[in-house]
Amino acid sequence: MTSPIDRPAHRLHVAVDAPDAFTRGAARGEQLRDTLPGGIAGYDRFFELGGISPQKVRDDAERALDTVGAFRPQARAEIEGIAHGAGVDTWRIAALNARTEILARSTTVPPGECSTIVRRLEHPETGEVRTFGVQTWDWHVELNPFWHTLESRGGAHAFVGITEHGILGKIGVNSAGLALHFNILGHRADGIGGVPMHVLAAVVLAEAGSVREALEIIRSAPLKSSGSFALFDPVEAVLLDLSPDGVFPVDPEHGTLVRTNHFLTPTPAAQEKTWLYQPDSGRRHDLIRKRVTANTPPAGPDELVALLRSGAGEAPLTCVPDMSLPQGERWASLATVILEPAERAARVLDGTPVDSGTRPWRRLTA
Repeated sequence: MTSPIDRPAHRLHVAVDAPDAFTRGAARGEQLRDTLPGGIAGYDRFFELGGISPQKVRDDAERALDTVGAFRPQARAEIEGIAHGAGVDTWRIAALNARTEILARSTTVPPGECSTIVRRLEHPETGEVRTFGVQTWDWHVELNPFWHTLESRGGAHAFVGITEHGILGKIGVNSAGLALHFNILGHRADGIGGVPMHVLAAVVLAEAGSVREALEIIRSAPLKSSGSFALFDPVEAVLLDLSPDGVFPVDPEHGTLVRTNHFLTPTPAAQEKTWLYQPDSGRRHDLIRKRVTANTPPAGPDELVALLRSGAGEAPLTCVPDMSLPQGERWASLATVILEPAERAARVLDGTPVDSGTRPWRRLTA
């Protein structure tokens, strides 16, 4: 399955190292100064397509920034630092970090689709545990130029992974061995007023030393939007439904966590925006589970990548954009990410699971 995406020869890598959050942010902004305006303009187009006025975007962004500041002042300082380093208004960076929550207002620009698998293997005789995970990050193909790999040092824990230009965090693993995969979900009450999901992901990666510490942080956060974090350290793994209704964990089934884009627990599922992802999300979820159970259980992350390759007529685990569709409906697997907590490592493929044999992986270590 080939893709019309124009991939850069060398994906941008942003590395920062400073104990002060504002300084870390300023270093990020300086490295993004030339390209960040394109990402801002891209989201401006999607906000407009979604019927969200520039003033409403700004109001939402400033409200989100205030919430972030009350929850974690250092996260607000890093957002302000990015704006300073890039030479743009702070509310612009706040809008990027709250883009999921702002776009929740739209009925014409639905969110993207992602598929995630996490394995927790326990040796039946020695009890030795190994965890690893993989996901596709599927998003608007027009925004493909505006994401990068990230190495952030200086906070409580260093972390590496991927994120979009100007956004504090997304998918990654930290120096304590905590890994986080991230999928978007949709709840009828989603909106502004809580900690944005992307900011919460960054806070977890910067502060949590284990799955249990991550859960404490997440449960302390005011939530007014939805998402899913697959959290795993070298010994534990859990999948979370995050929503305005609260935080609901899902434990591994036969050592495997599978996430697409619908709720897996009954309370938030009762208020799900089913029209966003169904029946596609259910089809992808069923296909992954079928593949996991029909074959020898995957013993390593590269075997998980193979499970996310779509065949003809199958659910689109590998997402290839249909360029005949209008903007806002051209979904693409922009990246494939492997996380290995024991190695404190992330492997990033600038491509789809189908590209894994022909394109190089970038390995990052926290």
